[in-house]
Amino acid sequence: MSETNELVRLQDVWKIFSMGESKVQALRGINLSIMRGEILSIMGPSGSGKSTCMNMIGCLDRPTEGQVIINGRNTATMNENELSLFRNKTVGFVFQQYFLLPNLNVLENVMLPLRYQKIPIEERRMRAEEALVRIGLGDRLTHKPNELSGGQRQRAAIARATITKPALILADEPTGALDSETGHSVLDLFREINSEGTTIVIVTHDIEIGRTAARMVRIKDGLLQED
Repeated sequence: MSETNELVRLQDVWKIFSMGESKVQALRGINLSIMRGEILSIMGPSGSGKSTCMNMIGCLDRPTEGQVIINGRNTATMNENELSLFRNKTVGFVFQQYFLLPNLNVLENVMLPLRYQKIPIEERRMRAEEALVRIGLGDRLTHKPNELSGGQRQRAAIARATITKPALILADEPTGALDSETGHSVLDLFREINSEGTTIVIVTHDIEIGRTAARMVRIKDGLLQED
């Protein structure tokens, strides 16, 4: 694949955490390219460094050493405001815990990322409604998160992640809190979103989930092994 097809590049990325007097090497010289339009799974046991790797890709944390280049831009050169704006436009996040705001209804939760882009409220509402109808939650717009099943909450979280039309979606154990059947329907939804060109990275310890991606890499002790 040509370099222009590369969406994310981690170049010799190290992440070292100081814990008291000791230092923990969470990532040790990771090199990884993620191409536009692919589904990639990052596999690894707890403590392997996979969540730290996801935080680097999603610009939630900065490397101790090395470069994280997304959409041709070196994120290390951005200040916090620039990074926050870039992340809001470029990356959508889906987490195991959903992180829906309990005091807002489903529609308001999905509209939220567009508010930070200063999009007029009527357009926000229209786009959020369209996203929810598309994923089968058109009859749940005014429900609060605690009135939804786990699968419905995760679908709402996916609608929120895709509302800004990001180039990349990062999903951290997205089926971890779901039963098997519901989990498979969520993975089907990811595949549908991917078929429209969105790059998707799934971080998981579950080999069955990992194998649903076209490409799988493993992290162990902060080192990357590609399958």
